[in-house]
Amino acid sequence: MPTYQGGCHCGRVRFEVTADLDQVVDCNCSICTKKGFLHLIVEPGQFRLLTPGDAVTLYQFNTQTAKHYFCPVCGIHSYYVPRSHPDKIDVNVRCLEGVDLQHLTLQPFDGREWEKSRHTLDG
Repeated sequence: MPTYQGGCHCGRVRFEVTADLDQVVDCNCSICTKKGFLHLIVEPGQFRLLTPGDAVTLYQFNTQTAKHYFCPVCGIHSYYVPRSHPDKIDVNVRCLEGVDLQHLTLQPFDGREWEKSRHTLDG
């Protein structure tokens, strides 16, 4: 599996992830749509935060299960702990360096109907 470097716009938040990009999910829920988040859910051992943990800010809402981390300087959401898989890390593929999004096959996910659709994430 390849290892990708990634991070926020200003460079304060940096990370690396080791994963194939064959299961990138495009969710239509309100927060993912507004953030432009393309999901790559990985095991914690495949993700390594390269900057100190205090370099990110946490946002939570609704059930407080998901932990949305973002850069407090530029506001970019590079990764988070998803509600669907609270034991994993979800990386925003748009924040990975050297990835041509046009060559990815995106899997749509109906996050607007999360309760009805969530079982498809375990596919």
